[in-house]
Amino acid sequence: MLMNAAMCLERSAHLRAEPQRRAEARNGYANGFKPRRLNTSLEQLHLSVPLVRESSSPFQTSLLEKGSRSKRALKAAIAEMYLQGVSTRRLTRDHFWGQTRMALR
Repeated sequence: MLMNAAMCLERSAHLRAEPQRRAEARNGYANGFKPRRLNTSLEQLHLSVPLVRESSSPFQTSLLEKGSRSKRALKAAIAEMYLQGVSTRRLTRDHFWGQTRMALR
């Protein structure tokens, strides 16, 4: 799912390292996922929110508002991706943070 892939890219940017890669600038470690349901007007989405440990600052995804089941962040993210013509095969960091391109496979 597009939202799960976007949150994983956001976590990698927060950690300053790709999953299962060593990096001197690493800021913590990936610590699995937390299931979360998001109710929208069309359907209920089942998301896997990435978790981190041993990070200098807490990881908070920008796609979901903390403590909220609001659709505003979801609608904004999907609208932005649609306007940019993003597909799950072409999802890159550029679309979210303006950083170096890294295509998901």
